[in-house]
Amino acid sequence: MGTSRNGAVRLAAVALAGAGLVIGMVPAAQAQGTAGPVTDAERRVDRAALDAGLQAVVAPGGATAALGRVSENGRTLWRGAAGTGDVTTGEPAAARDRFRIGSATKTFVATVVLQLAAEHRIGLDDPVEKHLPGVVHNGAAISLRQLLNHTGGIFNYTSDPAFAYEDEASFRTWLSTDRWKSWTPAELVAVAESHPAYFPPGQDWHYSNTDYILLGMLIERTTGRSWQQEVDRRIIRPLGLRETTMPENDPTVPGRHTHGYASLPGGPVDITLFNPSIAGASGAGISTTADLATFMAALLGGRLLGPAELAEMKRTTGLGLGADYGLGLERTPTPCGDFWGHRGDSIGYSSVMLSDDTGKRQVVLSRNPYDSGGPDASAAAFTALVTAAACTGRTA
Repeated sequence: MGTSRNGAVRLAAVALAGAGLVIGMVPAAQAQGTAGPVTDAERRVDRAALDAGLQAVVAPGGATAALGRVSENGRTLWRGAAGTGDVTTGEPAAARDRFRIGSATKTFVATVVLQLAAEHRIGLDDPVEKHLPGVVHNGAAISLRQLLNHTGGIFNYTSDPAFAYEDEASFRTWLSTDRWKSWTPAELVAVAESHPAYFPPGQDWHYSNTDYILLGMLIERTTGRSWQQEVDRRIIRPLGLRETTMPENDPTVPGRHTHGYASLPGGPVDITLFNPSIAGASGAGISTTADLATFMAALLGGRLLGPAELAEMKRTTGLGLGADYGLGLERTPTPCGDFWGHRGDSIGYSSVMLSDDTGKRQVVLSRNPYDSGGPDASAAAFTALVTAAACTGRTA
């Protein structure tokens, strides 16, 4: 899967030991076909193997639910769900469920920034100081490109102790009060600015959610509209992504959705609801496997960016752990070729959205991690499923 990184927040308490939810008898993966005549591509797909892969994600007890989809040329080749979407009601997860997409939000934001560059409203090599004067200490030496590809060295605000809940007492404080707190972008940047930079700009790579908080501020400063409004009018509405939202302060996940859970000594605790302003432009999005597949097909297929901008997006840093990271887009090598996309970790959710280089094949997977004895096995099964989904039915 490539480099590892913090998610929207460093919520360590979700891994507290204790009496956890036992997921021994979960509903079988729900494979659902596509209307119309079956194509040769669909015949080649090993649905049974993909269903089993989803089941493996939840079977160790390391996840309460898992969702998956493989699309090709705009057609769904496979979609499935395994596990329990709502532990309280026992409702099984469904392939159409929404989920928090975490850092996959960054690809939406990066697309808007590259569109602004194509409109000559900004330059990728402009210094941050030109557009956000006085916001970061070394803004004259850090370019917008370096925000997009995490080579500016700016401290990742979610690594601050204020966002670490590493014991049961502090986590219960988050449950009762902190989860509802509203953060402004300026406040999040101020947290990052209270720490020294990781390295001089351009000298290394370090994933930093702060970079995309700044890019959200840049979009608003440049367009006069919030980053959410620009993503909506430039991407969500043109593509008809009806199940995708970019909330500001609303703690809910609208419509049918999988729930996120933490393991505490008394049993599972629902952590689905929280104020998404803590993630902002770095990870506040909500979507479905269908919408993310549509988005990735449009992006890699050249419908959202021109050839020059898409080439810039796919220009990777070649630096350290970020050697495969471009401008809000990460290269994921598989046995059947390179795929492009982004992972997303949020409180209670983990996902990945990918497309092949041509925009023809898309893979979207989501799971709800849960610590009841098998988190490592669940994560490994999830990684294995990425490769299986990317390569199933593909001819040499």
